[in-house]
Amino acid sequence: MQAATSPESSLAEREEASVPRNLAPQLLVVVDTEEEFDWSAPFDSSARSVEAMEDIGLFQHLCDEVGIRPTYVIDHPVASQERGRRLIGEFASEGRAVIGAHLHPWVSPPFEEQVTSASSYPGNLPADLEARKLETLTTTIEENFSRRPTIYKAGRYGFGPHTTALLEDLGYTIDLSACPAFDFTADGGPDWSRWSAAPYWFGADRHLLGLPTTGAFVGWLSRAGASVHRAASRPPLSWAHSGALLSRSGALERLMLSPEGYRHAHHRRLTESLLARGVRIFSFSLHSPSLRPGCTPYVRSQAQLERFIRSCRQYFEWFLETLGGEATTPEELRERLVTTRTPPPPPPAPA
Repeated sequence: MQAATSPESSLAEREEASVPRNLAPQLLVVVDTEEEFDWSAPFDSSARSVEAMEDIGLFQHLCDEVGIRPTYVIDHPVASQERGRRLIGEFASEGRAVIGAHLHPWVSPPFEEQVTSASSYPGNLPADLEARKLETLTTTIEENFSRRPTIYKAGRYGFGPHTTALLEDLGYTIDLSACPAFDFTADGGPDWSRWSAAPYWFGADRHLLGLPTTGAFVGWLSRAGASVHRAASRPPLSWAHSGALLSRSGALERLMLSPEGYRHAHHRRLTESLLARGVRIFSFSLHSPSLRPGCTPYVRSQAQLERFIRSCRQYFEWFLETLGGEATTPEELRERLVTTRTPPPPPPAPA
């Protein structure tokens, strides 16, 4: 198993996408559509239950009401089991949703690696094994949904040094793996803490579009957010709960555009801060098992589920109505940005 590689080196040749300044704020909604498992336990290759997928209609109904076509990035247990794929297959075939791929290595064949925290990040796998796992997942989705996926999101945001070439080889055009402001190196994952929320082109001919999950440091210390947050989380400062103090003082908050652990006030604060920095594209994300109480730490009861759905609705209505934003999908957004992209430089002339 290779050591985690910084996305800065894996995606060193990326180019920030040109986004028109007069573009209305754009909203993507991405659901990590996956099996249920105990988030506090070690990763288990036998944990492949997809019973919670029977409740996915609750979220789809909300999206239908407000005019959003969510993107369901699905992993192997969902794609390979009728119980997992039935409803989202219907949503996609009716034009109400979009399907992409989401690689959870520990439940994706072939099973050859030792299952550890580090190997749960697909970008840490040997290149050949990462390739065969994603190829199997891609083929399974194509066979069961009658369409080959072109949108990818690495499980646990685990983009690695071989992922770009792999996506190109398999015909993907969009990657959703980046997670700005968050550092997963503590258990072997990538460090996205200094990453921008802006979209970017990458790959050999800048054909791939990266659309990060929306996250950022907010507050008057946000320019030094990654460094300050890291320092506040380590001894001797961590004993004093410095991170919480920074947040309460308004100096620094690390926020993600998600209903999992964040409230509507956080969503608005994050969005308004990024809009002020010129960001026009926002990606709201959640995990499908959160729609069934007891499957994730974020929703443990029916009352919490109701608050969870209400938080989603509040943000969607605020973004689309009050803010005047527009709902879009990754593919629609890519088509729009292609028209404003800067062509890659020509190859050097022969000597």
